[in-house]
Amino acid sequence: MFAHVQSAAGPMQIHIIYILIALLSFVSIVFCQDTAGVYVDPRSTLKALLENEDTDNDTKITIDDPHIAGTDRGDKRFWIRAQTGAGHEVSGTYYISNLLQELKLAEEAGNMSVALNPARIFEPPAERVSRMIREVYWDGLTRRIDEQGLTTILADEKTTTVDGYNYIYVPPSDKLAYDYFSGIARKKPDSKIKVVQLPQNISGDYVRKLDGRHGILLLALKRDAKGKIEGVPFVVPGGRFNEMYGWDSYFIVLGLLQDNRIELAQGMVDNFVYEITHYGKILNANRTYFLTRSQPPFLTSMALAVYERLPKSETSKEWLRNAIEAAIKEYNTVWIGTARLMETGLSRYYDEGYGAPPEVEPGHFDDVYERYAKKFNMTAKAFENAYRSGSLKVPELDEYFIHDRAMRESGHDTSYRLVDRCANLVTVDLNSLLYKIETDIAGTLDKEFSSILKFPDGTVETSDVWKKRAARRKELMNKYLWNNERGMYFDYDFTARKQTDYVSATTFYPLWAGAADARQAELLVKNTLPLLEMPGGIVSSTETSRGQISDDRPARQWDYPNAWAPHQMLVWQGMLNYGYDTIAHRLAYCWLHMFASNAANYSGTIPEKFDVVARSHQVFAEYGNVGTKFSYITREGFGWTNASFQVGLNLLPDSLRAQLNRLIPPEWLD
Repeated sequence: MFAHVQSAAGPMQIHIIYILIALLSFVSIVFCQDTAGVYVDPRSTLKALLENEDTDNDTKITIDDPHIAGTDRGDKRFWIRAQTGAGHEVSGTYYISNLLQELKLAEEAGNMSVALNPARIFEPPAERVSRMIREVYWDGLTRRIDEQGLTTILADEKTTTVDGYNYIYVPPSDKLAYDYFSGIARKKPDSKIKVVQLPQNISGDYVRKLDGRHGILLLALKRDAKGKIEGVPFVVPGGRFNEMYGWDSYFIVLGLLQDNRIELAQGMVDNFVYEITHYGKILNANRTYFLTRSQPPFLTSMALAVYERLPKSETSKEWLRNAIEAAIKEYNTVWIGTARLMETGLSRYYDEGYGAPPEVEPGHFDDVYERYAKKFNMTAKAFENAYRSGSLKVPELDEYFIHDRAMRESGHDTSYRLVDRCANLVTVDLNSLLYKIETDIAGTLDKEFSSILKFPDGTVETSDVWKKRAARRKELMNKYLWNNERGMYFDYDFTARKQTDYVSATTFYPLWAGAADARQAELLVKNTLPLLEMPGGIVSSTETSRGQISDDRPARQWDYPNAWAPHQMLVWQGMLNYGYDTIAHRLAYCWLHMFASNAANYSGTIPEKFDVVARSHQVFAEYGNVGTKFSYITREGFGWTNASFQVGLNLLPDSLRAQLNRLIPPEWLD
């Protein structure tokens, strides 16, 4: 019955109905919470529920399931028949989808009878999302690279080899790992595992020659209490992203810490220290085609966030020292190395590889190849084959892929902010992150190591040196990236010797890093926030900066109207850093409301990105939307999106949390 009222009602009536249902649900929980629940046969009840309500046959119950005219199918009203014969009504998309999930879990457990708990079926939406992330999704996203975890790790749709083998690549500096995995390969010949030792020096040529034989890169191993070797656990983003990613992991760690998963968060840092030690950098992700590039650097922020939650001891202090040493190594060899430090004194994103990146989905560069193929009177496919084989040399296309690879190191792949020019830019986001690393190291040396830190190789680091580096970077950011007339930060094109004009959410990064002064923060809030704040949160860019979209100029997933979890969390913290707490709470509520509403309307869906203008998860630019494809119940969500909900929910005052559980849109709040 509610479904019919909802379809005919106006916005105000809909909100009133939501409130009434929430109140009725609360009453139901109060009166039923001490009962044993409603006993049903999960299999027959699940079958009847799907037949009645899953009218589009997608194994989910959502607001998109149409009502079949002249029947009660799809009317979002279902009567449970208990084993006693009594009937119990569940109505409304959200509550029926909760029922579906509870029945599916019971069926999978093999139960012939289950007591349905009304507190689960009528659970307030924000509390349910948070609980599922905490109790289910983190475990669903956790991986290990060891004998037990290999089956899951090697089942990756992105890596297809020419000979059908599963390649595991081991750094030459880790003999234990080489012996361990070689033993597994001998013991399990049916797994078709090949263990390959990487060369001491890895070049773009070496990585290019791996095409057709790419594989997983090892992460850290440890011994358990019985001396057995096992992989240090880590969390993957989810879906087709079945490896440990660079900048995703920082935000995932924030979510893990919020949910008291401290050991798992610490393992993420340990794996990054392993990557720097054995591969020379934190990788885009631990696969061979990523050996030539990193991703936005967050290691000091990760390590300090974890360290705050560890018991203070000589052991934890030594752990922090190792993380800081690794961060310094990466800072020196990667971020201020010759490939990335420019004459401006600021750094850029770059990738030491060349040619088309092999990890992208087939067809992704079709429009690019089509443009160049016309110049050679070739079909796009023939041109692509000739170019990839090296038989056709096209310097302009080589340059295009230099920028494309740099853009992928930035993590913002793809955006018209960076397309065809990323390697020519010293960006606001990267230099804000490096400023944060510099201030983190200086502060940690002062607070934990009496302002000086000596490493085993004889290197000595002092806080004063790092303070000077941070001060110099801030000065250069103000010179090249700050636009006083516009009151915001812009990327700087060092080849054209001018700022770009692209308004992006990355303009707020200096607030998160603490690189802006109070006046700059005030101008950013005054001038930029109105341009980027949308009904669902902070949008990736303005529509004007993105420009017109057409068949010849396709939409990019990191541009308007799309938004991503990391930008939200960075902006929230940036606002808090400068005393704009009310704004931080408002922005967090906008994001969480959109998040919880989509989950309620679409059977718990948690995607990698949202359209914050329409407040919808139905975003399919470029790569689709990971996290939206599942049957019955999601087991993972999406890594940093999960984290944003847990972090944001903790940020909200209790009064706003109560409003969120009633799904009251932010524009209705004072």
